[in-house]
Amino acid sequence: MRVLRNIAIIPARSGSKGLKDKNIKPLNGKPLMVYTIEAALKSNVFDEVVVSTDSKKYAEIAIEWGASVPFLRSEELSSDNASSWDVVRDVLQKYKEQGQNFNSFALLQPTSPLRKAEDIVKAYNTFYEKQANAIVGVTEAEHSPLWCGTLPEDQSLVGFFKSTDYSNQPRQKLAPYFRINGAIYIVKTDYFYTTNDIYENECYAYIMGRENSIDIDTEIDFKLANVLLKSGEI
Repeated sequence: MRVLRNIAIIPARSGSKGLKDKNIKPLNGKPLMVYTIEAALKSNVFDEVVVSTDSKKYAEIAIEWGASVPFLRSEELSSDNASSWDVVRDVLQKYKEQGQNFNSFALLQPTSPLRKAEDIVKAYNTFYEKQANAIVGVTEAEHSPLWCGTLPEDQSLVGFFKSTDYSNQPRQKLAPYFRINGAIYIVKTDYFYTTNDIYENECYAYIMGRENSIDIDTEIDFKLANVLLKSGEI
């Protein structure tokens, strides 16, 4: 069995419910998923960059831009019920059947087109420096959850703040909160096979800027990413 170092897995199914054909929708002149393929290749940390897709059209585009597509994803793994981790298991198993194992994998969502090659490199550096089981991309939350709450049917704000300590505090004085941005997941393969929760043991954050953490889910997200790319500041 041949053991290679790292594999990038880019999940790109064709059945997007929000934006039709989101993963290949043109963004500043290139299909959306191409930005992730290019970043993975440019990082030079992967022995293999593979796109997992159920679409021959998507596969042709991925191959044209330098990714591998050695097989198409099954219909079952292309449903709304299939998770990204199910896709990862499928890819690793298919490669294992071909005689190839990997020490680690990076799950790189194509909906994070502003993630850079340098983000991948720095995340892997953190992975090695901390001897981590997993590294996950995060970014500072746009708004503190300490200012958030649920509303009753009459929309009364009485008791909205769980603690008066936060109600009159300026944003700058509140502790920063971070959210998972979906851009980078690096995981030791052996660890992945032995856990149901990658966050439970020796998992660390890789902090990314908000501008590189945009997750394309809606038309507004798409337009924002387009503006940032056209500005030349990304």
